[in-house]
Amino acid sequence: MESKKNILTYEGLKKYEDELHDLKVVKRKEVAQKIKEAREQGDLSENAEYDAAKDEQRDIEARIEELEKILKNAEVVVEDDVDLDKINIGCKVKILDVEFNEELTYKIVGSTEANSLKGKISNESPVGKALIGKKVGDEVKVETPSGESAFKILEIERSVTE
Repeated sequence: MESKKNILTYEGLKKYEDELHDLKVVKRKEVAQKIKEAREQGDLSENAEYDAAKDEQRDIEARIEELEKILKNAEVVVEDDVDLDKINIGCKVKILDVEFNEELTYKIVGSTEANSLKGKISNESPVGKALIGKKVGDEVKVETPSGESAFKILEIERSVTE
């Protein structure tokens, strides 16, 4: 069974690589030191610091494994090559929420990078899926958990890396 490709922007790739490097180089050493210090305190059966350090070590190793899996299956979207005639992963889109007459700006990214609080929506989300392939002036209707929403596409631009 082939693993699912993780579509990333260059910015997302860099963020994950930096986090992985930090976990492997800095955090592993820090937690190893914590474990060593806790061991030196003697009896491990009732040593809360030792248990906490081992839990932290487990979390770090799990995150390292998760990041390595994401990066192994990463497919990077070259944002400079994105066609601005229609919406695709790696572009920034300005849409009008027809019901609320409110302009919204989103960056379309792969699911691993999605963060609605930072205006990054996944190409697999209901809104992202509906927008992919559409052009300026198109209207789309999206079935969301709160009912049907209508959006008009106002602008498609190259996403500028933050």
